[in-house]
Amino acid sequence: MTRKYIDCREFPSETNCTVALSADSDGELLEAAVQHAVSVHKHADSPELREQLKTLFHEGTPPVEARHA
Repeated sequence: MTRKYIDCREFPSETNCTVALSADSDGELLEAAVQHAVSVHKHADSPELREQLKTLFHEGTPPVEARHA
């Protein structure tokens, strides 16, 4: 099993969010990412949001320095 992550630093935002989330499973990472997107970035939880978030997953762990898409 490969660890995966999603990193808000890759995307410009009004809040300059620096959160990076990682997990050992896609499902666990998706749930954490959805909670973050809804509570912090005020997105609505929808099937479209979940599909979009899954496309932003990377294998490994978040780098110390921000990576830009």
